[in-house]
Amino acid sequence: MTMRRRLVVGNWKMHGLCAQSAALARGVRDGARALAHAQGMRAAEIVLCPPFTQLTNVHRLLVDASGDARSPSNETTLAPGQVGLGAQDCHVGSFGAYTGDVSAAMLADVGATHVILGHSERRLGHGEIDSLVRDKAASAMEAGLTPIICLGETQKEREAGQATARVSSQIMRSVPDGFAGVIAYEPIWAIGTGAAATLDDIAAIAAPIRTALRERLGPAGDDVRLLYGGSVTPKEAPGILGLGAVDGVLVGGASLQIEKFLAIAEAAGQA
Repeated sequence: MTMRRRLVVGNWKMHGLCAQSAALARGVRDGARALAHAQGMRAAEIVLCPPFTQLTNVHRLLVDASGDARSPSNETTLAPGQVGLGAQDCHVGSFGAYTGDVSAAMLADVGATHVILGHSERRLGHGEIDSLVRDKAASAMEAGLTPIICLGETQKEREAGQATARVSSQIMRSVPDGFAGVIAYEPIWAIGTGAAATLDDIAAIAAPIRTALRERLGPAGDDVRLLYGGSVTPKEAPGILGLGAVDGVLVGGASLQIEKFLAIAEAAGQA
């Protein structure tokens, strides 16, 4: 069985002015070091994904006295106690006349290690399709970033028994060749609603996701980490992280509260 280290990603979404972002970054940085001291190599990897405007601010605080967490290789592995820096999207191109967009190369240049791609709020709100997500992921890997590709079904698809077909299709169409990144399963009906999927729901969908990854990538599909996201809280986290098929969590609202986020990270290190 492939052993994959636990990963906890905090998606701040469109939250965080300078003072709030600095306080969050310091709190998580210090908490991550404490967890590394207590849990050693079992401590989960932690990545924070602030808005574009706070990337430099947060990066400066995360690397304070700990060195640069960015690696030139894909699927970055962070040492215990280090906190990675992620962005919430990137443009498919490296440079050019794309007003308002930010490239993966620019993200890497300010210290990013990861980038979230294909989040349902991007797919639904900005019309992003699977092929665009795939091309963005390829661009991210070329820049040395670890892409975190999000996928998930709607409530309507779930009720129609189409969840497995939907996420399998997203993997086949969104994952680029040579993928060295992370998959985040986020059922759209659970994002920001407080209605997390049950453990049975998650276990049932994890198996076909892994099957689709093997079909798309061959044996390398077993090395891809699978996260669960969707109203993750400290209460639900231990059960979710206790599922052998899940390698971590993508945290939304709870990532804006230091104690809650660190409690989730602690649970990941204990799983």
